[in-house]
Amino acid sequence: MTRKDSLFLLLLAFLIACTPAASAPPTPTTDLAQLYLNAMQTVVAEVTLTAAAFSPTPEPTATFTPAPSPTAGTPAITLEFSPTPVPCNSLTFDPATVDVNYPDGTIVSPGQEFTKTWRVKNNGSCTWGTGYGLVYAGYADRMNGIPQPLPKAVLPNEEVLVSVLFRAPTKAGEYLSAWRMSAPIGGPFGKPLFVKIVVP
Repeated sequence: MTRKDSLFLLLLAFLIACTPAASAPPTPTTDLAQLYLNAMQTVVAEVTLTAAAFSPTPEPTATFTPAPSPTAGTPAITLEFSPTPVPCNSLTFDPATVDVNYPDGTIVSPGQEFTKTWRVKNNGSCTWGTGYGLVYAGYADRMNGIPQPLPKAVLPNEEVLVSVLFRAPTKAGEYLSAWRMSAPIGGPFGKPLFVKIVVP
């Protein structure tokens, strides 16, 4: 061997001797606490993502937006409501108390005279004075009715008793007569008033 080769081998041996021995890669140690922590964090992350995917979308809430206030140049519109005018001639009554006597179905002897009286209210704006009174409504049986004059002038919102003198028919049966209040100008007004009798 040549000197050169020997020197080379010697140098190589020296280098190999100086080189630290090859060590095996370090084996990682398993930390169980860290492993459990990582597993729990993964489960929590999965549950959070699942809940977020299935949670309902929140409904929008209504918010109050005030109307803009009118500016100086905008005219304001004012609505004025006038009350419904009260008619001059109007009559009303309470169905429970309208019949003062001879309620419907009263038995009256054939040919008997009787006076039927009703309680009514002037709910118009005019006073019922001379010329006001009951008139035959034009249907049902008149039964020879003669309306009695009003006992007095009847002011608006005042109640009064009004009457008609009747003669019962002589033939047996059920009889009905209809009457209305009437004004000297304008004629009949208000709902009709009825008398209903039975002749045996």
